[in-house]
Amino acid sequence: MSSLNSLQWRYATKKFDASKPLSPEQIDILKQCFNLTATSYGLQPLQLVVIKHKELQEQLLPHSFQQQQIVTASHLLVICIEKNIDAEFINRYFELTKNIRNTPEEILKPFREFLLKDFGAKPQQELEQWAINQAYLALGNLLTVCAEEKIDACPMEGFDAEKYDEILKLKEKNLKSVLILPVGYRAEDDIFADFEKVRRPLKETVIEIKE
Repeated sequence: MSSLNSLQWRYATKKFDASKPLSPEQIDILKQCFNLTATSYGLQPLQLVVIKHKELQEQLLPHSFQQQQIVTASHLLVICIEKNIDAEFINRYFELTKNIRNTPEEILKPFREFLLKDFGAKPQQELEQWAINQAYLALGNLLTVCAEEKIDACPMEGFDAEKYDEILKLKEKNLKSVLILPVGYRAEDDIFADFEKVRRPLKETVIEIKE
C-alpha cells in the first residue's frame, strides 16, 4: 500500500483480537523504528517498555480507565522519558557519537559545551516537558510504521502514569511513563474499523505560501 492508503487504513483500534499475537519479527521492527525516531539534538531521552504478559496487562487495566485494549492487545508499548537529563546523560551521547562516527573532540566540543550550558540552566519541569515532546514524536513515528506494516494500534494518554511507574518499577530505572500504545490485530467485530474518517478539509489545515 502507498503511505496514503496505509494512513487511510489505520484507526484507533478499540477492540483487538486477543487470539492473534504479533510475531517477534513485527515487534522487532517496532523496537528498531522507535530507536530510529528523530529527537531534538539526537539525544533520545526516551525508553520503550514492551509488555507481552497477560497477568501484568490485567494488573494495569484498572489504572487505564478499564480500557480493554490494554488486555486484548497482543503487546502493550509504554513510552517513557528519562528523568535524569543531566551532564552525564549529555556526555554519554557525545561519547557514543565519537565511538560511532570517529568525530574528533575539537569538532564536538562547541556543541557539547552549548548543550551542557543550555540544559544545565533549565529547571527539571522544563526538561521533562522537553522530553515529553520527544515522546510524542516517537508515538507519531510508531503509528505511521504500524500503518505501513498493517499492525493495528491505539495511541493512549488515558492512564494513571504514577501507578504504571509503580507497577513496572520505572522509578528504579529513573524513567517516567508518558504514553501507551497497545498493538496487535483488530477484532472482526470492532465497529470502529468501518467508520469514515472525520478530518477537516485540507484548505482548513494547510497554508501554502508560493512565489
